[in-house]
Amino acid sequence: MLVVGAGPAGLTAAYELSKRKIAVTVLEKDDAVGGIAKTIDHRGYKFDLGGHRFFTKIQHVKDIWNDVLREDFLIRPRLSRIYYKKKFYNYPLRISNVAANLGPAELMRMTLSYLKAKAQPKKNAESFEDYITNSFGRRLYEIFFKSYTEKVWGIPCTALRAEWAAQRVKGMSFSSIVRTALLGNKGGIKSLIEEFHYPKHGPGQLWDKVKEKVEAAGGEVLLESEAIKINTEGRKVVSVSATKNGSTRTYDCVYLISSMPLKDLVERLNPKPPADVLFAAGKVRYRDFITVALIVDKEDLWPDNWIYINDKEYLAGRVQNYKNWSPHMAPDRSKSCIGVEYFAFENDDLWLMKDEDIIRLATKELVGLSLLESESLVEDGKVVRVKKAYPMYDLTYKENLEKVKNYLSQFQNLHTIGRNGMHCYNNQDHSMLTAILAVENILGASHDIWSVNTAQEYHETDDNKNKAKD
Repeated sequence: MLVVGAGPAGLTAAYELSKRKIAVTVLEKDDAVGGIAKTIDHRGYKFDLGGHRFFTKIQHVKDIWNDVLREDFLIRPRLSRIYYKKKFYNYPLRISNVAANLGPAELMRMTLSYLKAKAQPKKNAESFEDYITNSFGRRLYEIFFKSYTEKVWGIPCTALRAEWAAQRVKGMSFSSIVRTALLGNKGGIKSLIEEFHYPKHGPGQLWDKVKEKVEAAGGEVLLESEAIKINTEGRKVVSVSATKNGSTRTYDCVYLISSMPLKDLVERLNPKPPADVLFAAGKVRYRDFITVALIVDKEDLWPDNWIYINDKEYLAGRVQNYKNWSPHMAPDRSKSCIGVEYFAFENDDLWLMKDEDIIRLATKELVGLSLLESESLVEDGKVVRVKKAYPMYDLTYKENLEKVKNYLSQFQNLHTIGRNGMHCYNNQDHSMLTAILAVENILGASHDIWSVNTAQEYHETDDNKNKAKD
């Protein structure tokens, strides 16, 4: 069995196969496993690529986490806030905090705006902007959704599909936000947990251990091996050619499980697909991601796990305090490890900025946000760029994705899984579930893998506090 990609989806597939004593080879182009869920180590200081909470309603996924991590699976308190116009808002919202920051007049405007949206909703709400405005009112959309969303995706909210909004705010409503603000999370948004699980040494610890288990069972996980050609004959994939250290090797396969980006998969098929399929794949877009990890000479900075920067004045989108995820992320307890996150497109000005300039920018923005007293507290930094981190839901993605899906469906032994393998903004547990179902399909089941993250509960529910969020 051949698996392309050693992220959460690919390694879960390999893990499930190896448990059934099925020989498996995993090809991974990077020099480490985990994909966007890896943990980076810089001078002993550890940090995520985005911050990964572990919570799920999927028992099979939870069993894997517990089996692999055991006593290294910590329970951590959740605290997050939103920075907006030089003020911090608790998230979930609290009425005293919101009232103090916005004032009663703004609260009244938000309420009237919501009532107007309910009385006169926009018909055929196909964009993110229309969907959120219909759900929460124009004013709340402008304050808490518009700026941050456009920073994340780099395009106007009018150019994002409503499906993105429906997925991300499932279970939330204006009334639930108000109840949360008034009563706390007991009476409000049940999608917001107050604690989560987290590996002692970051999410990469999980995937390093999964790799070890796959190899101990006789499987292969080949790093720095990039799949460059997917060779097909008729309606089957027969082999995959991969490069490593300048040489190319071809691996025969009975089944191929792929978590590589759909765009790349289509473009590497041999022989080439029809021109219209290649065109559709070329139109499938991604948002790239930059993490700037800073080592700060201060023991305690702020209490949050992460903070959303919902302010156009700053380029940063989120800030993570990794000691609050796990105290083991910093080897020197008198210092802290901070992650400042930027969203970009590959080869734009921010992406091409020199590492030292991005570190300087992140440091300056932390001081401007009043999260650091002085730039001199930053001792060192590390920049990590992640290509194709987030599949985009722009206005044309649906029809392009459908054309690609229809073409790939002809290959009887090809299974695409995971966030990029399905061009779906899956969380880690949903990516793992697609892998589990793909393995079961190979063994005779008939699951609809494309229903994952649409049929399943999306948000963090407080009746089961263990689901993976990226």
